[in-house]
Amino acid sequence: MKAFLPVMAAALSVASAAHATPGVEAAWSRPAAQGATGVGFMTLVNTGVKADALVAVDSPAARQVQIHQSSVSGGVASMRMVASVPVSPRGRVAFAPGGYHLMFLGLTRAQKVGDRLPATLVFASGARIQTTFLVGVSAPTTPHAGH
Repeated sequence: MKAFLPVMAAALSVASAAHATPGVEAAWSRPAAQGATGVGFMTLVNTGVKADALVAVDSPAARQVQIHQSSVSGGVASMRMVASVPVSPRGRVAFAPGGYHLMFLGLTRAQKVGDRLPATLVFASGARIQTTFLVGVSAPTTPHAGH
């Protein structure tokens, strides 16, 4: 029986790592007027051994939330909506100015510095992560802000 317990503990830890849920760090948003469009930045973290992807975002603070990616090609900046953002196993994806970001369309109230904007991130794996975007003029100084 004693030999069996370490084997079971190891199997459970491997199973837990394989089913690790995605995480969010440093979620923040810029101030915006009621009815306007807000923007969301963060870092997605996948501690698991399987790839995952952000496929949707919901927020009671906005009529709709879209996932976008900005890029520059030939000196011309553009932005496009994307259906998903892959996160590799044990990977990280930054949502930052000039790259991936969220668009909070039709804000239900003004977002002022210090406010918190709630959102639920939905992943291809079925994971749903509730997070809060801290409203400010720059990224929060603590990396774990937003969860």
